[in-house]
Amino acid sequence: MYSVHLDQAHFLAQNDHPVLETTVGSVLRARAKAMPDAEALVEADIAGVLRRRWTYGELAAEAERLARALLSRYRPGERIAVWAPNVPEWVLLEYAAGLAGLTLVTANPAYRPRELQHVLEQSGSVGLFIVKAHRGNPMAEIAAEVAAQIRAVREVVDLEDPSALYAGEGAAIPLPEVSPDDPVQIQYTSGTTGFPKGVVLHHRGITNNARLSMTRMGLREGDAVLNVMPLFHTAGCGLLTLGAVQFGCRLIVARLFEPARALDIIEAERVEFVLGVPTMLVALLEARAAQPRDLSCVRTMGSGGAMVPPELVRRVQTAFGCAFHVVYGQTETSCLLSVAAADDCETVGQPLAQTEVSIRDPQTNAVQPIGAVGEILARGYGVMLGYNDDPEATSNAIDADGWLRTGDLGTLDAGGRLRITGRVKEMIIRGGENLFPAEIENVLLEHPDVAEAAVVGVPDARWGEIVVAFLRPATVGPLDRAALVAHCRERMSPQKTPAHWIEIPEWPLTGSGKVQKFVLRDRFVAGEFESART
Repeated sequence: MYSVHLDQAHFLAQNDHPVLETTVGSVLRARAKAMPDAEALVEADIAGVLRRRWTYGELAAEAERLARALLSRYRPGERIAVWAPNVPEWVLLEYAAGLAGLTLVTANPAYRPRELQHVLEQSGSVGLFIVKAHRGNPMAEIAAEVAAQIRAVREVVDLEDPSALYAGEGAAIPLPEVSPDDPVQIQYTSGTTGFPKGVVLHHRGITNNARLSMTRMGLREGDAVLNVMPLFHTAGCGLLTLGAVQFGCRLIVARLFEPARALDIIEAERVEFVLGVPTMLVALLEARAAQPRDLSCVRTMGSGGAMVPPELVRRVQTAFGCAFHVVYGQTETSCLLSVAAADDCETVGQPLAQTEVSIRDPQTNAVQPIGAVGEILARGYGVMLGYNDDPEATSNAIDADGWLRTGDLGTLDAGGRLRITGRVKEMIIRGGENLFPAEIENVLLEHPDVAEAAVVGVPDARWGEIVVAFLRPATVGPLDRAALVAHCRERMSPQKTPAHWIEIPEWPLTGSGKVQKFVLRDRFVAGEFESART
C-alpha cells in the first residue's frame, strides 16, 4: 500500500508499476512460451466434476487454431457474441477472438429473447456462439428464433460442436497485428438501475487491470484459482482469466456456481484463490457450516461487485482462516479501481497503480474535502473507450479531461483509502438530509439474525423519501422488528432507522450477482409487499 497524506479528496496516480503494451493474445503467447507444460485451464462440469485439462502450450495452440478458423469466416474488427455459461470453449473463444482482432460481445446466458435481441442488434454482432441450453433456458431455440430476425447475424455456432466451432480451420490465414488500443470486448453493464449499455473495452485496459489487481491481492505463480464468477462479466473473463494467465496460474472454470460443489473443488484441487460477490460468499459459508471440509489451502479470498459488509468479511476470515481483500470497480474501468489491504474490512482500499481517483461534488464538480461524501471520479489507462454507438451517454460519463463519472458515492480519507456510501441515484434524501444505504446495511448485518440486507428509499408525502430495509433472515422464523429497531437506534441517528421491514426469501439479481435494488423499490411502490411501519 502507498504512504500518502492527502489534504483534499484527490488521489494522484502512483507509478510504482508500469502500464504494459499488452493484448489478450500477447499475454497468452508469453505465458505459453515461458511455461508450456504448466497446467493452465481445468473444466468443472455442471455437477462440479473435473473433466478436461489444458497446459499453457496446448491452450495457446488451440487458441491460434481457433483464431485462424474464425478469420476464415470473419474480418478483423467485426463483432461476435458469446452467449454461454462458464465452459472452457468460452475462454478459448476469448483468446482466439483477441488473436484474430475480433471484438467479443459478452451476453448473460440467462437472457430471454428480447434481451438477447437487444444485445445482438445494439452491438452489431455478425456471429453468435452458444451452448444448447443452460439451467432450463433453451438457448439454441432462442438463438435460432432471434438470429432469424437480424440480417447481420451470419451464423449461430454451438461452442460444444468442434466441427462447427473450427469450421474453415484449414485455411492458411495469417493472424493480424493487434494493437493494445484496439477494442477487445463489449460488455453489457449489470443493469442494477435499468437495461444495460454496451461498454467498449480495449486490450490494454483489461490486461493491465488484471495484472495490477492480482499483484495487489498477492496472487502467486502457480496458484490454483477457482472461477465461479460469470465469464460474461469483467471479473470472470478479465480479472480472473487474464490475471491467472499473467501469473501462470491454474484456472478452474466452473460451469455453474453451486456452493457445496465449489467447496468440494477447493478441497480436492487445493485452491489458493477465490473471488465471489457477497451473495456467493454467504452461500459458501452456509455450505461449509452444513458440511465441514479441509479448506486450509485457501490463502486469499476477495469480494466486490456490491457492498461488502465488514461483518461478512470477518465471518469469512474466521471460517477460512485466510486473507481477505475487499475490491471496488466497475465494467467501465476494465474492472477494478481499488483493492483494500488484507486487514482492512472498513474501506475498499487505495486506488491501484496508474489510477487517479477524485471525490467531487455532484452539482459543482468541485473536489471535496477529506471525508466528505461526493461522486467518485476515475482517470487512467483502464477507462473504457466509450458506450457502444452512444456518444451522448459517453460524453455524459467521460469529461474532456478524461475523468469517468462512476455514478458511485464515496469518501477518501487522508491515507487515500476509499469508502463507498452508495449510488448517486440510490442516495436517500429524507427531510432534506442525505442518507446512504451502505451505512444502514452494514449496521443491519451486524445483527446476528440478519443474513443479507438491501436498503432503498421510497417516496413519502411527509419526508420526501423514507428508508425501507429488505432482509433475508439468518434464522428460522420471523424477525423481531422491535429488536432490529433498537439495534439501529443504538448505532445510528434515529432518521436512519428503516420505516419498513420486508423479509424476502430470495433477491432479484443481475447476472453477476448484484441485488437489483430498483426492482425491489418498484415492487414496493406497486404495493406488492406487506410491511409494518416502525
